[in-house]
Amino acid sequence: MTVLRPHAEDQYAEELAVLAKDDDRPRPPGWKLSPWAVTTYILGDGERITPKYVGARRIVEVAVATLATDRALLLLGVPGTAKTWLSEHLAAAISGDSTLLVQGTAGTAEEAVRYGWNYARLLAEGPSFEALTPSPVMRAMAEGRVARVEELTRMPSDVQDALITVLSEKTLPIPELNREVQAQRGFNVIATANDRDRGVNELSSALRRRFNTVVLPVPATAEEEVDIVARRVAQLGRSLELPETTTGLAEIRRVVTVFRELRAGVTEDGRTKVKSPSGTLSTAEAISVLTNGIALAAHFGDGVLRPSDVAAGIVGAVVQEPVSDRVVWREYLETVVRERSDWRDFYRACREVS
Repeated sequence: MTVLRPHAEDQYAEELAVLAKDDDRPRPPGWKLSPWAVTTYILGDGERITPKYVGARRIVEVAVATLATDRALLLLGVPGTAKTWLSEHLAAAISGDSTLLVQGTAGTAEEAVRYGWNYARLLAEGPSFEALTPSPVMRAMAEGRVARVEELTRMPSDVQDALITVLSEKTLPIPELNREVQAQRGFNVIATANDRDRGVNELSSALRRRFNTVVLPVPATAEEEVDIVARRVAQLGRSLELPETTTGLAEIRRVVTVFRELRAGVTEDGRTKVKSPSGTLSTAEAISVLTNGIALAAHFGDGVLRPSDVAAGIVGAVVQEPVSDRVVWREYLETVVRERSDWRDFYRACREVS
């Protein structure tokens, strides 16, 4: 059987091996690659190494430089700005292992950050180190690797603060055994967070001080966002083994334009103000809309991505609140989309599913 989504270190093993072979620059203790090689892996070199993140080089350099110190890294941004994607690839390039992951949710318990117990062994043998169930953070400390904490602000505040001692003292006390786990060289933490979604718990000032924060912006230009979306859609199509389709840049550009205009509250030419819906309309959502459209075109169409293939996905992404967002969408459809002569097919397709 084929793995649906290989880990970054497996999917890009050849690229990592090429970089490691040619990398003669200084490497921080415990790192598989030098900071320069990690940055090249993330941004690509235009030849053998494909770009994993499309954005300002300085942002990546600051993130990598942070991890080369004893400061943890917080990737902050609105949903869909590739925080998780960048976090995974940074961990893969630095530690060769992106799987030491804590997924933050409202139900995440402190054991996910610290440790738990194998209660069968605990009852049979009593408290012992062997009866511990180490968290990904504890394993990363013991092995000198990078731990990832996704959606940090979704975790309850008391669970978040369990990281304070880990990040400041580089140790994880185990009071039940009167011992501790000390971090080995190479250990660090990459956390991701956003303050846009509902259900967000603010970080305490004590915890925030333990992080260097790097803000990942939305793509600065439409062309940059089109490039990101086109690359990722092509990658997903290959990994999902979708049948070959003709995916014109025009349709990708149209989806990106709709998302950017509704996000910004103004049309691309700056002439018409529009209302913004409640959702984020992120780059990641544009990728999802187009990937679903390709599946529709491949399995139920003629193999060519058309407006009718993306219309339902766009409406679903925009209309998160059934009443208010539907008003926003219909107004945009009638005042902007309808007036564009080369968007008539798209207008009709959207009207049919709206």
